Amino acid sequence: MSLEELVSKYIASAEHVFNEMQISETSVNLDTNSVKRVVEFAKAYLEDAKYYMDGKRFEVSLASVAYCEGLLDALRLLGAVKFEWLTKEKREK
Repeated sequence: MSLEELVSKYIASAEHVFNEMQISETSVNLDTNSVKRVVEFAKAYLEDAKYYMDGKRFEVSLASVAYCEGLLDALRLLGAVKFEWLTKEKREK
C-alpha cells in the first residue's frame, strides 16, 4: 500500500467517525464544552491532513491524521464520545 493510499484510508476513517460520533455525558470530570473543544482540535488535524495530502506531502498528512485519531481515541477511552472505527469489512460495503 502506498503512502498516499494509507493517508486516504486514515482520512476516510476519521471522517466516518466525525459523522457517527455522539458526545456522551461522562462521569470523568470533563464538561461538554471541553470535549467539544478537543473534537474541534481533532477536526483541524483532519483538515490539515487533507490539505497536505492534496499538496502531495503524504508524510505530513499521515502525521496530521494520526494526531486526529489520537485525540478521538483519547476521548473515546475517557468515555466522552461514542464511535467505532471503520473496519475493512465496513469499508468494502
